[in-house]
Amino acid sequence: MSIAAPIVPNHASTGRDCKVGAAMLGVDEARRRILNAFAPLPATATPIQDALALTIAEDVVTGIALPPFTNSAMDGYAVRTFDTLTASAARPAWLKVSGQATAGHEPEGSLEPGCAVRIMTGAPVPAGADAVIRFEEIDEASEHGWIGVPRSVRPGENIRPAGEVARQGEIVLAAGSRIRPAEIGLLAAVGRTHVAVHRRPRVAVLVTGDEVVDAGTALQPGQIWNSNGPMIAAQVRHCGGDPIMLGVARDTAGSVRARLAESADADLMITTGGVSVGDFDVVKDVLQAEGRIDLWQIRLKPGKPLAFGWVGDTPLIGLPGNPIAAYVAFTQFARLAILTMLGRQDVSIPTVRAKLLDRIENRGECEQYARVQVEMTSAGYVARLAGGQGSGMLTSLAKSNGLLMIPETFDVAEPGMTFQVQMPDWDLGSLGLESRDT
Repeated sequence: MSIAAPIVPNHASTGRDCKVGAAMLGVDEARRRILNAFAPLPATATPIQDALALTIAEDVVTGIALPPFTNSAMDGYAVRTFDTLTASAARPAWLKVSGQATAGHEPEGSLEPGCAVRIMTGAPVPAGADAVIRFEEIDEASEHGWIGVPRSVRPGENIRPAGEVARQGEIVLAAGSRIRPAEIGLLAAVGRTHVAVHRRPRVAVLVTGDEVVDAGTALQPGQIWNSNGPMIAAQVRHCGGDPIMLGVARDTAGSVRARLAESADADLMITTGGVSVGDFDVVKDVLQAEGRIDLWQIRLKPGKPLAFGWVGDTPLIGLPGNPIAAYVAFTQFARLAILTMLGRQDVSIPTVRAKLLDRIENRGECEQYARVQVEMTSAGYVARLAGGQGSGMLTSLAKSNGLLMIPETFDVAEPGMTFQVQMPDWDLGSLGLESRDT
């Protein structure tokens, strides 16, 4: 891809420049530093019905073969294929019906030559039978207890052999597997009622700002309703964590300290606001006094200011206060930390390549994340801007389904160029996704 030349007016822009000096961290380096501080949480035995979306902490070995006995895959007749070798529509092989096999019951005796057993799906195949022919293919002379088999039947046809799914002692689910409904079914099939999983991280969420009040409160001049708290809590829950809502702290050191003290048992603290360079950004002052905190400037737009460190033994990620910057920074950093604590081996965000339909300026040598609507066409994925790209425009975030990534080396992204697009709302690896571009 070449960088298009001169920037023209009336473009779409996403905010302030990032060009403030070499001390700024790249997005990848910030991710690396944060992820180095996290590890999977300890394993705990959990009922399988409560384990959906969690990660298996140890290999699951089956104590039985699966299925434990050879059984019929169809409703039909169990036969000896030798008895059907010369069968055809013109000259069926006539076999005497000598019994019936049903699911949940042991067959009575062996299948004798020249005979067939009426058998239901899932029923054990009687000894001597080596195939099942479906009811639909059979000519029956029920008054005489005989069936006409109109073709030669293949050995093993419509039969599920014992151990076909798994042999006794085999690993059926490896540590690190994410539990979907299919995994729960498999766990139950091998007789497991509980499974060892990495527990859900407890994530404390604190919003700061004198101007912020909870929804349902009458707004006074200069106030806004708290959107960051519910949005970040929803992101935590979407990743598999359990959010602990700490409410809103005022722009005083005492208020911030009191709120943070309520989250002593959290596995991670997330704050929004108060980590920039304003006179009332007290979060940074409290964190530096109470813990071990680094304040970073990231070459990320939106989402440049970020804090990371510890309050006591609890890691803390301080996100920007603007809603879109908080959303983007959470997606790039906090989300990955939560997935790591959950034991996920792949914490990357599902990504597709899409052709851009709009023009986007990228001032200031930042890695920019634009809110886009991604659609599949006959020619592949396309992406168009979901609306205004300002850091407070939740409407365009709500209309988007992807974050289009513009490398920091690009001054402008032109229509027709192809870029990677993160799809953070895809089901976090539980779906069969298209191949990812990395």
